[in-house]
Amino acid sequence: MVLITTYPINPADSYPLLSSISSGSIVLHYAVVKNQGDAIGKTTNGINYRFSGEATEEMNGIATELKEQWQLEDVLMIRREGSLAVGEIISLVAASAPASEDAFQACQQGISRMKKMKTVTKGVRLDDNG
Repeated sequence: MVLITTYPINPADSYPLLSSISSGSIVLHYAVVKNQGDAIGKTTNGINYRFSGEATEEMNGIATELKEQWQLEDVLMIRREGSLAVGEIISLVAASAPASEDAFQACQQGISRMKKMKTVTKGVRLDDNG
């Protein structure tokens, strides 16, 4: 399942969305907006994410490729759209599999692929640091 939402991603609501009846391993990864300084004394206070019309198709393609490459029961990918503050969850990548190696590797690859999505525009909001 893939989902783009403007609502906060709730970790407690994510697990039930992942099929895991025959899985011995489930790996979930949440990406979070971090506070980060830059060379000119500014810090991140948030990030703005926007998606083009093909974002769902791009995410479905990633999920399909993960299922083709590893023995998985299910893949769950959720991305947040809009203005997110430091500490908020940006995205979730999860994989359920009979074996832990497949779940971990698929999740790691899913994270990497979601970071490089071509249908996402990211704008960092900066504050002066004093």
